[in-house]
Amino acid sequence: MTQVNIKPLADRVLVEPAAAEEKTAAGIIIPDTAKEKPQKGTVIAVGNGKKDEPMTVKEGDMVLYGKYAGTEIAMHGRDFLIMRESDILAII
Repeated sequence: MTQVNIKPLADRVLVEPAAAEEKTAAGIIIPDTAKEKPQKGTVIAVGNGKKDEPMTVKEGDMVLYGKYAGTEIAMHGRDFLIMRESDILAII
């Protein structure tokens, strides 16, 4: 589990995206310019939720999210996304 000093507010969630696929199933190496933006990642931190809406996800959950969801941030040489819980499509 990654330790960061970011505490999301309200219904926001901090997600570390999974690494993009390096090879296809057939073994063809995918260049950096052709890699798809990952749509799954691990929840690193969660906010307290809204007054009448408790948070569903928790730290450590693997989640699926929309292709253009969240705001990208970089800390300690690593990339993260901060997004609203409603941008998360599923827990896997």
